[in-house]
Amino acid sequence: MLQKLVIRNYAIIDHLTIEPDAHLNTVTGETGAGKSIILGALSLILGERADTSVLINKNEKSVVEGYFDVSNNEIFKTALTEAELDNEAQCIIRREISTSGKSRAFVNDTPVTLNLLNKLTSLLVDLHQQFDHLALEHDSFQIEALDAISSTTALAESYRKLYYRHKSIKQKLADNRERQSQWQKEADYKQYLLDELVQAAFKEEEIEIADQQLKQMSHAGRIISVLQAARKILEEGEQPMVNELKRISQQLQAITDVMPEIKPLHDRISSVWAELKDIAGELEHEENKVLLDPAVMEELLQRIDLGYKLLKKHGANTTAELLTLQQKLEEELKATLDVNEAIEKLAKEEGAIYKELVAEAEELSAQRKKVIPQFIKKINELLGLVGMPNARFDVRIEKVAPSAHGTDHIQFLLDANKSGQFQLLQKAASGGEMSRIMLCIKSLTAKALHLPTLIFDEVDTGISGEAARQVGVLLRELSQYHQVICITHQPQVAARGSRHFYVYKEADKNGRLSTKVKVLHADERILAIARMIGGEQPSDAAISNAKELVN
Repeated sequence: MLQKLVIRNYAIIDHLTIEPDAHLNTVTGETGAGKSIILGALSLILGERADTSVLINKNEKSVVEGYFDVSNNEIFKTALTEAELDNEAQCIIRREISTSGKSRAFVNDTPVTLNLLNKLTSLLVDLHQQFDHLALEHDSFQIEALDAISSTTALAESYRKLYYRHKSIKQKLADNRERQSQWQKEADYKQYLLDELVQAAFKEEEIEIADQQLKQMSHAGRIISVLQAARKILEEGEQPMVNELKRISQQLQAITDVMPEIKPLHDRISSVWAELKDIAGELEHEENKVLLDPAVMEELLQRIDLGYKLLKKHGANTTAELLTLQQKLEEELKATLDVNEAIEKLAKEEGAIYKELVAEAEELSAQRKKVIPQFIKKINELLGLVGMPNARFDVRIEKVAPSAHGTDHIQFLLDANKSGQFQLLQKAASGGEMSRIMLCIKSLTAKALHLPTLIFDEVDTGISGEAARQVGVLLRELSQYHQVICITHQPQVAARGSRHFYVYKEADKNGRLSTKVKVLHADERILAIARMIGGEQPSDAAISNAKELVN
């Protein structure tokens, strides 16, 4: 619900504050007083494009703010949460046009794009201007109206949840099938690569170790020669180093009893002797490890050749990378099997839900078709009352593929002059007729549908007398369930308002005109309505008529 609208520095509005009540707010005033300008300012916070020509004072920015009570608007609060905006009981929508012409929009002081602003405010305000046929461009309005009349709103919501669940599963199934198709194209080649690696059966660091072993075998003669020469010096020469150190150790030990201080030297030489003896043994061991077997060399050469071939083929550098690739291929091929199982499971689930979806759609369609004759009858009765006695309303329903609204394609039709030729409502009705038809439809669905603030711009254009009175009655009934704001030139409509705003122009001390708005009290309201009936100087009869209308 719109609690307050504040407009500053917009067209001929210097500063204006409007606080409508929760029911029917009527707005009257002379032509050119600024009623359309107020609507233009309101359109800014609904996401319309800005125009710098609206700036009165070129040195100050133009600001339009709307304060909305959204405490009971769960759909809007959900939209705020999804947009990651502050969610409070009161929502403040603000639009600013700077002196440079730059426009900015804010929701609860957070900057937003015009697209998001338009999406959010469509859940707060429904502006019916002449030639505004947008509500009928899609099936949703027609379907929601029929669901409200047939009391199938709950069933429609149940169906909608099932539809989106089916859509989600269907999308998952399509994604998995696409993945399966892509993987299937690559599966044979991946299997070939995996088989090649499995057959090679490389162990950790095998290629690197084999390469090192081959290098050693290629230099076996020189390696053995060096090892043998070193061992010979230590153990086999004319004066083997190990033997000489042993002899020195024995001689030093023989004098330790008379020269105790020599014992540390004896111990060190003994330690060196033991270490060199151990080294000689290890040299012999390493010498025995060196192979000269041509068969072993050939085998190593083949393994290295195979390893280098696979390394080059896969752009790898080490045995570890080849083994990692082998594991990855195994996992991918296993995933191919997993996706096959997932597709089978999803296909069964999709089929079962689709059957349930079709069953609910058929039940929903049957309920809608049942109320269509009565709906058409009521609308035609109301059209006669609101000044369209020659118009005939009809509903066309066709079966289509399942969508979020069921399997029904619903169109509202109109024969404006009993010609027997029905056309789409949005093509057959004029601007004023469209507003009245929408008023009739919404008055029938008011109790069942959650509607935002409804604004009607001159819904009574082209009618008077009883038709205008009936429009006022419908607006009043509609306002029992929703906030309604109506700009009108008809006294029969103005008199039905629970709050009456009067728009006028006033000159300041410099003679500059600006638009003003005031809430009319009882006597002021009667006088304003009397002037709508009898002119600027209303007669006693006009005043009496105004009192009767208000009462």
